[in-house]
Amino acid sequence: MSTGITVIIIVIAIIVVAAVAGILYSTRRRRLQQRFGPEYDRAVEEKGSRTKAEAELAGRERRVRDLDIRPLDPAARAEYAHDWTTIQEQFVDGPQEAVGAGQRLVRTVMNERGYPTEGDDQMLADLSVEHGNVLDNYRAAYVISQRAADGMASTEDLRQAMIHYRALFQDLLGTEATPAATETTAGLPGDQAPPMAGTGSVTRPGRVVDDGPAVDAGPSETDVPSRRRS
Repeated sequence: MSTGITVIIIVIAIIVVAAVAGILYSTRRRRLQQRFGPEYDRAVEEKGSRTKAEAELAGRERRVRDLDIRPLDPAARAEYAHDWTTIQEQFVDGPQEAVGAGQRLVRTVMNERGYPTEGDDQMLADLSVEHGNVLDNYRAAYVISQRAADGMASTEDLRQAMIHYRALFQDLLGTEATPAATETTAGLPGDQAPPMAGTGSVTRPGRVVDDGPAVDAGPSETDVPSRRRS
């Protein structure tokens, strides 16, 4: 085989390898974008590089694969949904307390599903793998809860917090809000729940899940009742 033919073969092989690598890289990028949603763009902005961001997101995937993440059984799902309805009803007379209870319930569900809840940054990173589309809701709710702690949140702010919390709550439960459920302002439809004290734990038959102190945040506009007017 002549030297010229050998060079041509080598060049073609390099081109083929580069093309395959490019296809694999593009496929990986699309997969990460689809899986993480807005969290992909957030990671790119924070890291200042798509390559670094994608390495970070891939690392999150590997970590979550090693966690014991599990779906709720139907009975637990129904009971937590029932809890949420009770909290929504409490919003009418105690909006700030209801937002705190909503946050605690979200963390309880996270805990029962197997997500670690220690350390906010790590918690959000873990959630981003399966729930990236609703994490901005949680962040918005947290900001409102901080304002509420300083006495600077209005009833409407707290209502928005409940709305944001509900988005993550439903995603964790594996349910979706209907358009009507997201736009109603008379209440938080779709969830029915037993009375729940405003404590840091929720008791189930045979087990207690403690989710720690509340950090207020919330569900969707259709879900949070307006204050009663006399």
